[in-house]
Amino acid sequence: MLKKIALTAVALVAILAIAIATRPADYRVSRSQSIDALASGVYAQVADFHRWKAWSPWEKLDPSMQTEYAGEAGVPGASYAWKGNDKVGEGRMTLIDARPGQLLAIKLEFIKPFASVATTRFDFTPQVGTTQVTWTMEGHNDFVSKAFSLVMNMDKMVGGDFERGLAQLKAVAEGEGVKPASAQAPAPSSR
Repeated sequence: MLKKIALTAVALVAILAIAIATRPADYRVSRSQSIDALASGVYAQVADFHRWKAWSPWEKLDPSMQTEYAGEAGVPGASYAWKGNDKVGEGRMTLIDARPGQLLAIKLEFIKPFASVATTRFDFTPQVGTTQVTWTMEGHNDFVSKAFSLVMNMDKMVGGDFERGLAQLKAVAEGEGVKPASAQAPAPSSR
């Protein structure tokens, strides 16, 4: 009888390990928002980590969060480190690519509650009267992350935060009053 229970337990563990191992190796979360402001103005809000306090979905989760900035704002190598409560954890963002008004790429390193590394990218696409901002995070799932993905979907876990952050970025950027030329009132003609 004990032998059958042990064999059943081993079989179940093997099936679970196979299920975990066959989970996707990579993940991608992406959200977009149309913002009525110049791409350069929206880009400035994201390129300077000091400005994230105004729109980041995580800044308000821990008012006493410790932050540290290094490097020149908007220049590859600039970084932002944080250490906070259980809701925000601990980590560091480092700017790895910066093309003003077009894109920003950031290396995102989580330290707590779990260690992981991802790449975050912001694309700024000028459109008629607006700028389309797309916020994307991509990363690799190790075995533990694959196991975690059995019960929690990364898109559901982070997607809502991206949506809130983009909505807050929209409010901040539009509040700055830097409208695209096509959205500004025409200059009075001089006759």
